[in-house]
Amino acid sequence: MSSQISYNPPRGFRRRLLGEILRGVKRYFALGILATLCATALAYVAPLIVSFTVDSVIGEKAPALPAPLSAWFGQMGGRAFFAGHLPLVASLVVLVTLLNGAAAYLRARCIAYTGEGLAKRLRDKLYTHLEAVPYSYHIGAQTGDLVQRCTSDVETVRRFLQMQAMELVRTAAMACTAFSIMLPISGVMTAVSTCLLPVLIIFSFFYFRSVQRQFTRSDEAEGALSTAIQENLTGVRVVRAFAQERAELDKFTRLNKGYHDITLHLSTLMGAYWGLSDTIGYLQIALSGVCGVWFTVQGTLSLGSMLLFTTYTSMLTFPMRQLGRILADLGKADISLKRLEEILCVPAEQEPGQALTPELDGSIVFDDVCFDYGDGVPVLSHVSFTAAPGQTIGILGSTGSGKSSMVQLLQRLYPVTSGRILLSGVDLRDIERHHLRRNVGIVLQEPFLYSRTIGENIAIARPDASREEVVAAARTASVHDVIESFADGYETVVGERGVTLSGGQKQRVAIARMLLQNTPVLIFDDSLSAVDAETDAAIRDALHRRRHGTMFLISHRIATLRRADCILVLDKGRVVQMGTHAALCAEDGLYRRVCTIQNELDAPVDVPHAGVPEALDAAAHAASAPKGGVA
Repeated sequence: MSSQISYNPPRGFRRRLLGEILRGVKRYFALGILATLCATALAYVAPLIVSFTVDSVIGEKAPALPAPLSAWFGQMGGRAFFAGHLPLVASLVVLVTLLNGAAAYLRARCIAYTGEGLAKRLRDKLYTHLEAVPYSYHIGAQTGDLVQRCTSDVETVRRFLQMQAMELVRTAAMACTAFSIMLPISGVMTAVSTCLLPVLIIFSFFYFRSVQRQFTRSDEAEGALSTAIQENLTGVRVVRAFAQERAELDKFTRLNKGYHDITLHLSTLMGAYWGLSDTIGYLQIALSGVCGVWFTVQGTLSLGSMLLFTTYTSMLTFPMRQLGRILADLGKADISLKRLEEILCVPAEQEPGQALTPELDGSIVFDDVCFDYGDGVPVLSHVSFTAAPGQTIGILGSTGSGKSSMVQLLQRLYPVTSGRILLSGVDLRDIERHHLRRNVGIVLQEPFLYSRTIGENIAIARPDASREEVVAAARTASVHDVIESFADGYETVVGERGVTLSGGQKQRVAIARMLLQNTPVLIFDDSLSAVDAETDAAIRDALHRRRHGTMFLISHRIATLRRADCILVLDKGRVVQMGTHAALCAEDGLYRRVCTIQNELDAPVDVPHAGVPEALDAAAHAASAPKGGVA
């Protein structure tokens, strides 16, 4: 995972986080604890009734009851009455058992509400926060790992709260109740019946310590596996195109084996724990039974008390045996919560200025703009130019010259390092970011389409747009006829990321989507590269006739840029030339050399050939370099 995701939560962050995600479900959690305590108490009442019946109803031992119960016992007729009405005693045991079941059901219901409510609030919070973090965070994060954190880790936290947290309360309540009942009856028998429980607790603690590190490694291995699957499925076209199936399979097999080995080691540790804890638990029950029989034969312990001790030992041993699982799940939940905290403590994107929402007309001023990605390596250096409303600005430059970075600054995906950008006379930093991005449309070379219908993909920026508006935008983007050629027309469902469409079709659908947004600033980041020259010309003609909004055209094709009102030529982050197509062709420089090369390939013209090899090298490099990222 990229270090982009490794943030240290501030002090008190977890307490505030738990308080926030438990808001609204605390009453269910409290009611669940109360139901757990009631169920635990009722679970111990039934063996007490049986013990009392054996000793003081069937047997002749004097009843030792609290004053209120002793008075009630006498009023009912005492030993003679209950000895003659043993079905009544059995009914009382059944009633207590039914009440215990009702309390257990209420506990499960409340804990289900608590766990599912917490998981929902946590998922909502994670998704909302991921929508709010800066663009640079997503560039450095791995999608598969984020998905794994937002699903598997959330489920781990939910499962602990819903199952093990209440089990911990139940175990503590059972231990306290059992000791409070057993100790007054026989201190020696209490010691015998619980002597191995400290060994079980210590063993559980050391088991927890040993598996905690393994759980961390298992989560990290699972995240790497999820990332590999996600990358392979989303890049299946590239995998097939370069015949990399075997390499991808080897990569997945290696990661899967690593995850398998870690998980197998973890399962081995768990198997050892359950085997040894079973042994200790059964030894404790056997010891209690043997000693109970011995003390009963010797006359120091009544038969009912012996039954009570053996029953309580069984009831107490196995919850204590679960302590190791509770501690192990606590460790897993703690690790998962830390991984979620690393996401949630990432600072959300902030408004650097006044968050204004002015009327924007598309006029743009770059005033001595410098930019780098925080590493001190300049991407743009002292860029200055002005674009009037409705003008078309062309941008030409080799890969890495800063073309895409320049237009991404217009959406404030990154902050400028120095200088300023004015949009309609307002500093970009003072414009509220949602208002800004609703008014600056952009189409990338590799556009993203959702797995929905083509009509829905076009209308995603304006869900309330009419079908006529969607069709008009598609016509301008020269994709309407293509859509109509499909059997379902605009209701055709595209595959994930638009995989069922060609590159040019995806670009044109994305252009239609941006045109429907009707923004005063339109950015085409090499977004006509996958269409043929004829379609390119048709789209540019339609956009020229439209003449609404200031357009930025990034392209390596001179034919795409030649009608622009002003063309910027970038080289190593600097504007080395600026002017119209005719003016730039008239002066010696990179633009004329590239124009010469492309004219030689298409329609030769009488232009000087100085520097052609260097320009050809740059043009070839630009044409072969991968697009769609930050230039």
